[in-house]
Amino acid sequence: MDILQKIVNDKRIEVSLRKRLIPVKQLEQSILFERETISLAKKLRESDTGIIAEHKRRSPSKQVINHDLNVFDVARGYENAGVCGISVLTDGKYFGGSLDDLLTARASCNLPLLRKEFIIDDYQIIEAKAYGADVILLIASILTRAEIKQFSELAKQLHLDVLLEVHNKNELHKSIMPSLDMLGVNNRNLKTFEVNLDTSKQLCELIPNDFVKVSESGISSIEAIKTLQPYGYKGFLIGENFMKTNDAGKSAAQFIKDLER
Repeated sequence: MDILQKIVNDKRIEVSLRKRLIPVKQLEQSILFERETISLAKKLRESDTGIIAEHKRRSPSKQVINHDLNVFDVARGYENAGVCGISVLTDGKYFGGSLDDLLTARASCNLPLLRKEFIIDDYQIIEAKAYGADVILLIASILTRAEIKQFSELAKQLHLDVLLEVHNKNELHKSIMPSLDMLGVNNRNLKTFEVNLDTSKQLCELIPNDFVKVSESGISSIEAIKTLQPYGYKGFLIGENFMKTNDAGKSAAQFIKDLER
């Protein structure tokens, strides 16, 4: 069993437990459930840099990245740096995140927040809305076409943007539908964790211009972004590059300053 399948299996158990602990009706009574969401897709279309900065404590591939940074300070630092949005890992077992991280980020900034999670159930989308997210991530490799349609349409009903992540041509072809806002190409193979920016280059022409193109994983330099921008990418998800420093916000600010030169 590869790591991705293991994560999904554990996630099914976790979601089943959460559903019993906190019913949907309780989530829908959250004060954040009625807030007006902010479109990440719109911000990316209007941006010249397109940075989506991530809060991530650890990962299965890199183990501990940074356990010392405070979510509130990181989110505020990212906002001051001028990023377009923030990706917040909410998986606990493998990435050290939580829904409380999403709440804290929401309290500290007015940027679009992406709930970075392995979504396999409607319940998690309602959770995302209740905890202050503006965007959900759907991973094509762990979902059927029917599930992608079901989850993305529910997200749209809740006024959440949808970022669909693909790794190859087959995942892309099965996934394209009008209820998506952004198509993200993950340069990291989630089964082997190898990274290759050529994945973004090869898939770019297959993504209709109706969708905002986002490149994910392995983007740690200005050169990588400048290489991918001519291929039509408007969004760039950067996690470890900022989080492995002592001041993620300051690191992001310098990165964006250099990118704008």
